[in-house]
Amino acid sequence: MTPTRVNLSEWETATPVHGSLLADKNFDGDQPSRALAEKLAARDQLDILELARGLQVRATSFVGRITLGALEITVHPKISGAPLLNLFRYAYGLRDLHLYGEATYTAAHGSFQDLIIQQLGEEVQEILTRGLHRGYLPVRDNLASPRGHIDFTRILNNTYLSGNSLPCIHYPRSEDNLLNRVLLTGVLLGARLTSDADLRARMQRLSKMLRLSVSVADLDDFQLSEAWRSMDRRTKAYESSFKLIELLMGSAGVSLSHQSVRLSLRGFLFDMNRFFQALLSRFLSEHLQNCAVHDEHQLKGMFAFDPQQNPQRRKTPAPRPDFLIVKGSRISAVLDAKYRDLWEKPLPRDMLYQLAIYALGHNQAERRAAILYPTIAPEAAEQSITIHEAANGAAQARVDLRPVNLLLLNELLHNGPSLEARRRKVQFARQLAFGCSSTGLAIPDTPTTPTY
Repeated sequence: MTPTRVNLSEWETATPVHGSLLADKNFDGDQPSRALAEKLAARDQLDILELARGLQVRATSFVGRITLGALEITVHPKISGAPLLNLFRYAYGLRDLHLYGEATYTAAHGSFQDLIIQQLGEEVQEILTRGLHRGYLPVRDNLASPRGHIDFTRILNNTYLSGNSLPCIHYPRSEDNLLNRVLLTGVLLGARLTSDADLRARMQRLSKMLRLSVSVADLDDFQLSEAWRSMDRRTKAYESSFKLIELLMGSAGVSLSHQSVRLSLRGFLFDMNRFFQALLSRFLSEHLQNCAVHDEHQLKGMFAFDPQQNPQRRKTPAPRPDFLIVKGSRISAVLDAKYRDLWEKPLPRDMLYQLAIYALGHNQAERRAAILYPTIAPEAAEQSITIHEAANGAAQARVDLRPVNLLLLNELLHNGPSLEARRRKVQFARQLAFGCSSTGLAIPDTPTTPTY
């Protein structure tokens, strides 16, 4: 049966109007799909409602593709193509392999996971070209020409049958090691996640090349952590691939086990909040001068249980804003990254209340907190909400809504190493952190391509 394909942008809603794809659709007789839809809604990943006239689908900050029975839903990010890939590489510290051109973006336009998988394919191809890492593996064997050292334990325990060989423990170098098994598992996962036939064929070719010397094994999160810990300067080229594999794993909701990938795969949804926070964290850390950027630092002392009124002995809650900007020993700014275009969409109450708490807890003369939100609207400007005392109307604090134009940020990151380019980055970072009223930065109307 041909699936019903619904395409949305982030935060967009598709309704079952007469004649639309969702009209008269429902999950009758498909309880697993209905249960999955309820779980997605509970996690605020994708809101799917069964109405009398059909299905209503509301996208959030999660992008990707997921299948529920005969319904295939694809959520696209607003910014796509080269700018998205450039910002994605920058946020996660991925290498630019200079292998992308405008003509190679067919897969990336399909869905967000295809962009990640395409980058993973390039990373793996680069590793194969350089040569897979070969590690020393312990092997116990009976050898006519001894190598390594003799296994006296087997001789003393009478587990060795005498003959023309000696029991030895030696350490041949092999490509069948943990790092390469994780790499192979990631390639297999990418081949299963993509819906692009050409990209799937490419990942399958890469998996066949890896299988020539690497075995497919069941791997769990602990073993992935072990692989990270075992990396050193010799295996630094694997870092980008491992980051991408972790993103694919977490967003697909599956373990590294080869069998569980095959059995439980239902789709891929990536939280753009994670990407946006990583992007801002790196940009602010690199370009805010004379300041320290603390990610998700606890604001201690804002709340406290009354010791006489805490019978459950519960732990005192400590808010964690996404960024604290500290200059010397003083908190200069409290910032929170929200992946929702607040120039086009209204400010949700929960966001306002959260930032109001941050602002009221600020111990400086000017009590402020700011939301950094993404946009591609060139006219987007900073907005401010003042918090007043209810009784006499005295101003208490302020919440700023500060736009981050992603097209401008992409242009700044790829303007080259000149002093002028550096000055503009520093200026933009100060605007994001402190709300400078004037930046002198021209916002591009159309996506730009890298100049490096």
